Amino acid sequence: MSLDPSTISRLTTFGIVFTAVFIAALWLGLIYWTHRDIHRRTHDRFPRILAVLLVALLFFPGLLVYLIIRPAKTIEEEYQQALEEEALLQTIDESAVCPGCARRIDRTWLACPSCHTMLRKPCRYCGELMELTWNLCPFCATPVKDIYKTEPGEKT
Repeated sequence: MSLDPSTISRLTTFGIVFTAVFIAALWLGLIYWTHRDIHRRTHDRFPRILAVLLVALLFFPGLLVYLIIRPAKTIEEEYQQALEEEALLQTIDESAVCPGCARRIDRTWLACPSCHTMLRKPCRYCGELMELTWNLCPFCATPVKDIYKTEPGEKT
């Protein structure tokens, strides 16, 4: 079975057209992907335009250059990292310090072991630890008199 020259010519034309359409679709797809990717990585207009033009004009070499110079993290990833860092800093800032000597203390301590400053007072009724300034126990709702002063006739 032999192919005539017109059939070979049509197959060659079809192959060239198919290849050209495939390359054009790939080129447009890479431009679209670059556009979406750079929009997720920066709010600045200049890098957005530059990245898309780079890929549009240089095709694969432009894509390689873009992949080298693009920001490493997306805006969302940077935001998440900032939130994590802020949460870590907040946990560090929330650590309790003694008002007397400024050393770190545990929130469950009654007194500072370094300078002996009273930090909390126990409720006389339920025994839960309370802030020194509280006049009512939040755990049992018992009114609390000053722990350091005893009323006449009151047991200590």
